[in-house]
Amino acid sequence: MKVAVVGATGLVGTKMLQVLEERNFPVTELFPVASEKSIGKKVRFKGKEYAVVSWQMAIENKPAIALFSAGGTTSKELAPKFAAAGIVVIDNSSAWRMDPKVPLVVPEVNANILTKNDKIIANPNCSTIQMVLVLKPLHDKYKIKRVVVSTYQSVTGTGKKAVDQLMNERAGVKGEMAYAYAIDMNAIPQVDVFLDNGYSKEEMKMVNETQKIIGDNSIRLTATTVRIPTIGGHSESVNIEFEKDFDIAELRDILHHAPGLVVYDDLKNLKYPMPIHAHEKDETFVGRIRRDESQPNTLNCWIVSDNLRKGAATNAIQIAEYLMQHKLV
Repeated sequence: MKVAVVGATGLVGTKMLQVLEERNFPVTELFPVASEKSIGKKVRFKGKEYAVVSWQMAIENKPAIALFSAGGTTSKELAPKFAAAGIVVIDNSSAWRMDPKVPLVVPEVNANILTKNDKIIANPNCSTIQMVLVLKPLHDKYKIKRVVVSTYQSVTGTGKKAVDQLMNERAGVKGEMAYAYAIDMNAIPQVDVFLDNGYSKEEMKMVNETQKIIGDNSIRLTATTVRIPTIGGHSESVNIEFEKDFDIAELRDILHHAPGLVVYDDLKNLKYPMPIHAHEKDETFVGRIRRDESQPNTLNCWIVSDNLRKGAATNAIQIAEYLMQHKLV
């Protein structure tokens, strides 16, 4: 299986190489692709060094799958070129997510929509992925009316420049700024740019992508997304209103058996999900599960996941694994 990784030198691209190796994905030939200035640089995979190549060279070598994590502009330009050559693109940017012709996939939730004709497949937003893993099994049982979510997002979601900013601030060193403000000892209530309706792009991604993945536009969702000085993963406080009432023990059991989820919720022993707990893990963790006592049929919970793994690299590679297992590639 020939595989290209486009954006191989970035935070997510590097994580994709790590996850491909850890999950023993059957890569026979690897083609790391990055910007022109990175061509010739070396990346490590399974103990060997591979030189970064141009996208043209990658296409010429006809990989079966190209994992993209090079930003929306690059994806818009290059994904159709790879697809036209018969290469299946699994794209981590927001470029294709809301295209009605492109499937938006979290394998545990809706991989069954994939077909042999899908040459571009979109990986959802990291915050959306971890949330729909909890929402989908509960929606199937109780039907969700409305979701209110507030996120507490790791600087790794912005990229290396943001991680460097946090570490520089912590060390008292002046350096390049990824954010308009200091991030250490702070919380910035802005993830991505603001839109005309006063919401950020990230907040609207969560609304639109959730409806598309679950396949139900009647779900009402409102989001506030916040950047905080953490590294290990994104956290979310989620309030879910259902049409039907629920038994809390039954609801916990549903979550306990949901694929990709770990119920980590033992208040007596102070066990609840945190970014340091989710760091470098592929599972999504849910805890603080409790009834909202202010109104009927409503649940509160807390969801944490490593945004570079399940929120990006692992989800993309799980899509590739599904395509292989079902002979769609």
